[in-house]
Amino acid sequence: MDRRHNFITDLEKSDFKVLEDGVPQEIKLFGRETDLPLRIGLLLDTSNSIRPRLQFEQDAAIDFLTSVIRRNKDMAFLMTFDNEPEVVQDYTGDLALLTGAIRKQRAGGGTALHDAIFKAAEKLTNPPQPKTPSQEVRRVMVVISDGDDNLSDHALSEAVEVAIRAEASIYSISTNTDWLATSGDVPRKMHLAPGDKILQKFAEESGGRVFYPYKVEDLAQSFVDIGTELRSQYFIAYSPSNPQPNGRYRRIEVDTLRKGLTIRTRKGYYATAAALAPSPAQ
Repeated sequence: MDRRHNFITDLEKSDFKVLEDGVPQEIKLFGRETDLPLRIGLLLDTSNSIRPRLQFEQDAAIDFLTSVIRRNKDMAFLMTFDNEPEVVQDYTGDLALLTGAIRKQRAGGGTALHDAIFKAAEKLTNPPQPKTPSQEVRRVMVVISDGDDNLSDHALSEAVEVAIRAEASIYSISTNTDWLATSGDVPRKMHLAPGDKILQKFAEESGGRVFYPYKVEDLAQSFVDIGTELRSQYFIAYSPSNPQPNGRYRRIEVDTLRKGLTIRTRKGYYATAAALAPSPAQ
């Protein structure tokens, strides 16, 4: 994106450079993908800590799906999490089913955020395939939460790892209002709460984004932007100069020679045999 957050769609292979663990890599494949089917895991925090913000969460979730889901092309599932994660609506493209499931939720219990991301990433690993010659889909997780966790069996690092392995980008919407202050009628962000920093980490490591809205209306343009972003990406593939499938995490850096642009990408991958044939940087 440029400094005004406009998407740049005319870059060529020669405009990019890729480094793995600091070592330059030769780009073997390059392309643009502008109309990928989406497979979305929508994670709704229904723990007791967000009880005052539950309606906000429900409105935000419905607005997001309405803005993004395209009939007969995109699919989503709804997972709630409090004491444990639960899929309350499996993959569907039917907005009425998803909306009805969202409106039925009630708040209560603890928060198992890490477990929810772990389980959702596993579900996104093998999503329904599109009825098209190309089987490519974009895997996305949308997490609406305050970011707090007090019950998970899985650590934060485990949840991040499984999301990276699933090639799922995480978009987080914070329900936290701790950082808001009012100057006149205009709220402004004062600082990130601990939960906000957790949501930020999930987004940054997976190539997604995090939003800190004050009210649902603040998200309208953001949802439009996310929809465009999810379907528009460059695809870069390379064969790693280090071919050893040692299972270790390798950090990827992608840069462009064109000045003034910001690139958002997954930060790395785990070097298993499957991932090395070849490894994509998207």
